[in-house]
Amino acid sequence: MQYDIHLDIIINSSSQLIPRSELFQKWFKAVLQGRKKIAEASLLVVDEDEGKYFNHHWRNKDKPTNILSFPAEIPTEVNSPIIGDLIACAPIIELEAKNQSKDLEAHWAHMIIHGGLHLLGYDHILEQDALEMEAIEIDILSKLGYKNPY
Repeated sequence: MQYDIHLDIIINSSSQLIPRSELFQKWFKAVLQGRKKIAEASLLVVDEDEGKYFNHHWRNKDKPTNILSFPAEIPTEVNSPIIGDLIACAPIIELEAKNQSKDLEAHWAHMIIHGGLHLLGYDHILEQDALEMEAIEIDILSKLGYKNPY
């Protein structure tokens, strides 16, 4: 099966620990594998001030968060591969990995996979939905060689 999946990446962070573009692409493709043949999204990697701004503006929370997902709202009659946008806050992801004694690369992978699943309509508001989403995340991460993050 032929896939055309791409993640546009913009780095607006001073962090020196941000994964290589190829890893972001690999993780994003892993989320879409078997779910979408053609898909495009954008990823903006930011520092805490910008992360706080976006989280406050879109979620009314006055602090930065690890990743924000914005599924595309494109009318069904428009044929577009765009599925949405992700905003990842590098310092928060780095701090979480450190505080939770997680491998930084594995935590980045988890956040991109988590955000990508949100772009596909998955959520974790209800416990049953959270369990389903976590199981999918664990499966994708395992196939990529990463440990269960939960």
